[in-house]
Amino acid sequence: MRAAGLLWAALWGLLLPPVTADEGILHASGSVLPPVTKDYCIIYNSNWLSLPKSLENATFRTLENLTSTVLCSSSEAPAGLLKDKAVVVLRGNCTFLEKARIAQSLGAKMLLIASKTRLSPLSDNKTDFEDVTLPVALIRYSDIVDMQLVLGNEINVTLYSPPLPEFDCSMVVIFLIAVLTVALGGYWSGVSELENLKAVASPGERETRRKKEENVTFTPVTVILFVVICCVMLVLLYFFYKWLVYVIISVFCLASAMSLYSCLAALIGEIPFGQCRLTCCNKNIEVRLIFLAVFCIAAAAVWAVFRNEDRWAWILQDILGVAFCLNFIKTLKMPNFKSCVILLGLLLLYDVFFVFITPFITKNGASIMVEVAAGPFGNSEKLPVVIRVPRLEHSAATLCDMPFSLLGFGDIIVPGLLVAYCRRFDVQTRSSSVYYISCTIAYAIGMVLTFVVLALMKMGQPALLYLVPCTLITSSLVAWRRKEMKKFWKGNSYQVSWRP
Repeated sequence: MRAAGLLWAALWGLLLPPVTADEGILHASGSVLPPVTKDYCIIYNSNWLSLPKSLENATFRTLENLTSTVLCSSSEAPAGLLKDKAVVVLRGNCTFLEKARIAQSLGAKMLLIASKTRLSPLSDNKTDFEDVTLPVALIRYSDIVDMQLVLGNEINVTLYSPPLPEFDCSMVVIFLIAVLTVALGGYWSGVSELENLKAVASPGERETRRKKEENVTFTPVTVILFVVICCVMLVLLYFFYKWLVYVIISVFCLASAMSLYSCLAALIGEIPFGQCRLTCCNKNIEVRLIFLAVFCIAAAAVWAVFRNEDRWAWILQDILGVAFCLNFIKTLKMPNFKSCVILLGLLLLYDVFFVFITPFITKNGASIMVEVAAGPFGNSEKLPVVIRVPRLEHSAATLCDMPFSLLGFGDIIVPGLLVAYCRRFDVQTRSSSVYYISCTIAYAIGMVLTFVVLALMKMGQPALLYLVPCTLITSSLVAWRRKEMKKFWKGNSYQVSWRP
């Protein structure tokens, strides 16, 4: 289960900006006193028109509500009623541009098309309607109803499309989650290593510790095999996404429930209360751990059922995701720096290839990694392999939907394994956490660099491209400066003599 979990976590080592369509804002002001204004989401086609970037350059029009008609014929609107106004009509069987031509012929200056279904991009062929010049936008029918309830019957409206802010506070939240998860996972791995060394020094504790120990060690051979399997799995996801996505969701539910239990059980184990036991099948089980297991399974099940509820399900996904990352950083051990270099180096090449090289191979010119991340061919189900935080700055995107800043689990777990190795090496050599602290700081610097490049390039970034060099180079410099590179490269034997 751990190997399978790391496999699909590493499949997505990608930092993505929010996906936006041609989204804009309808700014409406009413006739009620005191004056009330409200913003609503619109969808438009930027190939047909360009909207003002701010309200300063926008022109207000009086809104004429004709949602009782679809305006597929000029006879549906009285002559002279629409002159110099913004008109809103229902979607019908005719095209958007056919409605626009009729509205323009009746003197309208803006056309809003109210949709009772989900808003979708306007995709009619504009070349057949070169004479259409008035703005055309799609709006929710429920927003028109709300507009009349809040603003009254006499409403003035205008359209504009402010640019997305270069920086969003959600990036800070993503940064804190990632750095704290890596730091805590590395520290937890060090605590486990310290307990191992104590058990080695005490023969009476050795067998007990061996039964509790659940670590898995990656060798160079298993690292190479693992990366090859990652490549195969990503390609399979690209071609068979609509089936495999449910396999990934099932694995996430199982792995995250186990990880959440592992994390919380470690905390509960430090509390000296509620240790009553229940005997079952010749085993003594603490009652509190039974309740904890039920709670963790319930948390994963609730997420599985409500995973598409964007307003709050992201919180549960992030909690399960952080627990998943923490547990894997703690339990998956890299035996030496050599294995760390091989793993991080190969996954860096994997990331770069599937983000930057595959667009030259695929038929539609799209990156396989980005396509799988977004759900190929318009698939509504998304892979639950990311930390998600909704964008916090007000924009057209936040009105139309809930756009998220995303960070793949692989961008936490993969560098986190190096941080954990540095922490264990500190414990083994009693080096006052110098490797652990420097590698964690290097990870934080790599994350900042990733965000800067993301803001400048405005496209999905393979975060490992920046995280891997920062962490590997920093760790190497510390080992070289301390004249411990040979020992750091080969790793310490666990059979060392250790005295508390």
